[in-house]
Amino acid sequence: MASNDLARLIEAFDRLSAGGFTMGVEWQAVHDICQRHEGEQPFDWGHALCHRIEGDDWNADYWYRRAGKRRGTGTMADEWSAMRTELSAKA
Repeated sequence: MASNDLARLIEAFDRLSAGGFTMGVEWQAVHDICQRHEGEQPFDWGHALCHRIEGDDWNADYWYRRAGKRRGTGTMADEWSAMRTELSAKA
């Protein structure tokens, strides 16, 4: 896993967060990064959060399982905060 791709994921999620986790260009950018790294835990976790944001819980839960994580029970911002801390330590 290239750390620069993980840094790109964090930056893309930060932009998505700043926009209130809405569907659109920033969401698509995060999703595209995650898809390019399918099978890598941090990106599968990001993929899960993308689909949670989308409202597709079935698909989100699939990606959470692949990432070895559970769907957050708080807000998207809460989950991103926890995810960001963990991903930043790996980047």
